[in-house]
Amino acid sequence: MTTTEPPDERRDLQPGGADGALAEPAPQQAGQNGDSAGGPPAAQPPRQSDTDEGNGARESFASIVAETLGLVPGSSWRRRAVTLLVMLSIAFVAVFRDTLIGYLMIKPSVARENDSNTEYDANKVPFTVSVRPEEDEPETWVMVLDRALAPDEKRKLVAVGDRSTAFSYLKELGGRLLANEATLERAPERYKERLASSTLGRYADVFQMNVMSTRSTPVVMNGWKVTDVTCRKSTGHTVVVLPEQGGASYEGIQLHIPPLVGEPVLTDDTDGQGESYFGTHYVEVGGGQPSAGFKVQAIAPRGQSCEWGIKVRYTDSYRTTRWVQLMDGHGKPLRIHTDSVPLDARQEWFFVVQPWRLCDGANPSRCLT
Repeated sequence: MTTTEPPDERRDLQPGGADGALAEPAPQQAGQNGDSAGGPPAAQPPRQSDTDEGNGARESFASIVAETLGLVPGSSWRRRAVTLLVMLSIAFVAVFRDTLIGYLMIKPSVARENDSNTEYDANKVPFTVSVRPEEDEPETWVMVLDRALAPDEKRKLVAVGDRSTAFSYLKELGGRLLANEATLERAPERYKERLASSTLGRYADVFQMNVMSTRSTPVVMNGWKVTDVTCRKSTGHTVVVLPEQGGASYEGIQLHIPPLVGEPVLTDDTDGQGESYFGTHYVEVGGGQPSAGFKVQAIAPRGQSCEWGIKVRYTDSYRTTRWVQLMDGHGKPLRIHTDSVPLDARQEWFFVVQPWRLCDGANPSRCLT
């Protein structure tokens, strides 16, 4: 019987050592100089120098910038320059956008602010007016009191010996000052004739009028109307007169209550005296001139005490022209009191200057010295 032997499983095995055992491949060991023990050393790629690395980095950065700017490789320098300028402009606008917007908006902003200031200024009250009685002694005067003078008061008026001291003392006693109407020698004849033919009073109640404005632009007062006149009998009881020593003119304006045609008139001793004041003059306030003032001589009918108001016409720099009622400090229509010499005074006294004495108007020979 024939037997078949199994194939030798070691046929494909690599020969090994002398004992016939399989030998595993020995690892390569590096020698002292870095060469492998089993053969020549492997070739290493050459190391790039620092200069080559810098060039490569610049080329890479240039490539990135070119790609960012949308340039294709090989673009001309002109195209590169134009593109770079465009991108720099965009970057500049992006960085300084707020500054540019602010600069471009300066003019509209200033215009809006100016419009707002103009509207605010135009809505301000054009001017305010204050009135106070005249306190200075005029050339000739009359004092009206609502009571009789006591004997000791009359003696003191004689003892003072001069007009100015007597003037001050009578005011202390409550006397209301009236001044002789102005002598208008230069007034037009038509105005003189109108005064001569009337039965109007001859004494003026004098007051100072001050006009003020807080507007930043000028306001011009160029017209005047007397309104809402109410009169009643004067309450005067005693009259003390410093007689006229000759005609006198006064600075300011004069009008009757109710006014004559063309009043108030100028009373200054100059050209235009007796002419309508607002026909040739005006009062300007605001715009750096905060106030203006003038003296007003108002003449009430004989024996009457009157109250009245004023409307004035004004024009401002906003081309507004209108009439307004003057108001007092409390926001109410301004009321001006104008007195006159009573027709039925119980006592009337007058001073004689040389020598100084006080005489009874009903009996001029009866004087206190």
